[in-house]
Amino acid sequence: MPASESVRWGRKRALPACPNPLFLKWLTELRDEAKEKGLKIQYTYQKAISSLNKYPLPLQNAKEAKILQNFGDGICKLLDEKLQRYYRENGEEQGRERGDIIYINTHKDHVSSAPGQTAPIHSLPCGAPPPVRPNNNNNNNLAPSRKKNAAGDQASDRGGGGGGRKKKREYIPQKRSGGYAVLLTLYRHAQIPGSKGYMFKLELQTEAQHLCDKSFTAPDLGSKYTAWASVSTLIQKNLVIKTHNPARYSLTDEGLALGERLASADQETKEGPEGDGEERGSEAEEQGVGVVDLTGSDEDAEEEEEDRIHVTERAERVAQTAPDPSQVTSRKLVGEPLLPGSYEIILCVDFIETTGGSHHRKQELVKELQRNGVSFDIRKLNVGDFLWVAREKMAPVPGQLRAPEGRELVLDYIIERKRMDDLCGSIIDGRFREQKFRLKRCGLRRPIYLVEECGTAASHLSLPETTLQQAIVNTQVVDGFFVKRVQDVRESAAYLTVMTRYLTKLYQGRTLVCRSRELEGDGGSEEEDRGSPSGALISFAEFNYSAVKNKCQTVREVFARQLMQISGLSGDKAAAILEQYSTPHSLLTAYGQCASEAEKEKLLSSIRYGKLKRNLGPALSRTVYQLYCTQGALS
Repeated sequence: MPASESVRWGRKRALPACPNPLFLKWLTELRDEAKEKGLKIQYTYQKAISSLNKYPLPLQNAKEAKILQNFGDGICKLLDEKLQRYYRENGEEQGRERGDIIYINTHKDHVSSAPGQTAPIHSLPCGAPPPVRPNNNNNNNLAPSRKKNAAGDQASDRGGGGGGRKKKREYIPQKRSGGYAVLLTLYRHAQIPGSKGYMFKLELQTEAQHLCDKSFTAPDLGSKYTAWASVSTLIQKNLVIKTHNPARYSLTDEGLALGERLASADQETKEGPEGDGEERGSEAEEQGVGVVDLTGSDEDAEEEEEDRIHVTERAERVAQTAPDPSQVTSRKLVGEPLLPGSYEIILCVDFIETTGGSHHRKQELVKELQRNGVSFDIRKLNVGDFLWVAREKMAPVPGQLRAPEGRELVLDYIIERKRMDDLCGSIIDGRFREQKFRLKRCGLRRPIYLVEECGTAASHLSLPETTLQQAIVNTQVVDGFFVKRVQDVRESAAYLTVMTRYLTKLYQGRTLVCRSRELEGDGGSEEEDRGSPSGALISFAEFNYSAVKNKCQTVREVFARQLMQISGLSGDKAAAILEQYSTPHSLLTAYGQCASEAEKEKLLSSIRYGKLKRNLGPALSRTVYQLYCTQGALS
């Protein structure tokens, strides 16, 4: 669809002008210079720019900027030097010394002064263009480098400079970079009839990966940035807008125009005859579209594009041949399936299990796994201590140092490992219940508790051994976890070894497809059949992101955490209450509709929870009512 007819979602809200335009202008210049030289300090300047844009008050000097985040001594010193130079060049040093405040209006050529105050940094020299504050919801808010003057030349975005400075070129991402892949994917998605006009993060990463040489989920060796980091640049350049939660990404009018140019250049490269392929590549490079990848072939690119277009049809056909067609076809599938033989089963070990604490004991676990010949990978897991992934096998690419990153789908098995002393501490500080709740909500159907009893060590802990044993039994009987008891680290490693070999055999010959919890909007697969492993699995990137403990939470999630602080109110009971009343507002509304105090106290008593569908009971119902409806302090 044409760029002029694009549909955009989200509220449009104009941001106020930055009260410190000089500092903003200088930081922008420093960032651009560092970016042109390829220096990593550009990211530090960008963070400082973001902090300055959020600060609503004028700063009197560079030292005051130290109160802002990402403003260190180095940046403040640079700004102070530029400030002194600014006073000397504009002839305002004398006014500053006598304490005059000088305002220079950038829209009207006049100067006014007010005695008795120090000169603030919220003015620009006469005739200098004001720096543009980024606003993703406003298409007219373009960077000066994107606007053209009357002669048709692009104007420089550096205000007040001499005419000899190099003019900044229009931003166009390099071919097969992260920004290139995201723009092209969003543009192609927008051209599909009936398109919703936006894409979710996981959906966008999956669709854009085959257009990018760098991984969107795993950083390169020696770097902490992935291809997804380029999305921030696209947003800053007003090519992509990000709205809603979960985030939705869509193109602006400028992004649509640039995406159309990239798609046209890509199509010309594919369809060009063999004789003039090099000429067309050079022509595209001159236009700033990007560099042609000489290591690939046009036929491979056409096959990838055809596979991308028909991915849904193939996934549905695979789902029909999978062991559990009712489970697979009812889900929203993302990307191509993993066929038998195209993946391997890898054990993932949380890095906390190998570092810190008792170093010798944790290294013993690693050595045992290596001695047993287990393929494992140490990484940060946001929930659980061990899990398994089906990792796609990728062949090395000629001309590249490392093989491309393969997709990873998480199997339905996750292990939380507990020593008796750790179990005791987690019960005392409340982590035990929270961990069980998070494991149940992580989306994997078979959570396992691996308990190391450590001989007679439990007799010297803060809680009686009978209490700890009861907690373990409750975890298995009440919460529905499988509990495996072992004696020490060596037995834990042996169990992990046996499980890895079992899962390798279990998933041998199975076709796996990627499903998305984000697109489904469900909370897991508690009601699915537990008889056989599912062929529809979530990606590791989505699983680990959704399990982040301190990420931005919904009202429903905060409400669940509040309820679970009540003594005797477990995760199952909190989930049952949330099924009826998803927010505190809905619960308070229900209390308001009750006719008497007795009815309010018994409002939640008949709610059923757990597998046995028992009633919540009048005692807990009365406690919840008192917590949310009692005026003043609780007795």
